[in-house]
Amino acid sequence: MIRAPAADAMSCLDHQNRGYTRRMDLLQRIAVDPTVRFGKPCVRGTRITVGDVLGFLAAGMTTDQIVAEFPQLTGDDVRACLAYAAERERRTLTIPAA
Repeated sequence: MIRAPAADAMSCLDHQNRGYTRRMDLLQRIAVDPTVRFGKPCVRGTRITVGDVLGFLAAGMTTDQIVAEFPQLTGDDVRACLAYAAERERRTLTIPAA
């Protein structure tokens, strides 16, 4: 079955909107509190920083390994750290080369 281009565009937009909503839900799991870990972004309700989780992932740990090592975390918490880092990267200003 061939879809009309407009239907494909709407399907793509719907997929993007669901992705955006999911990302925003995940970002609610990250908290910045100046009294916890010197204000570094942490997984809400823990003292585990986004940087810690990203470091574990960069070192080759899987989400399952991180959750096993830190039972207070969930797979969604790990994904929230990735979403936070992606959002922060997206908002980083770039300075053009001279």
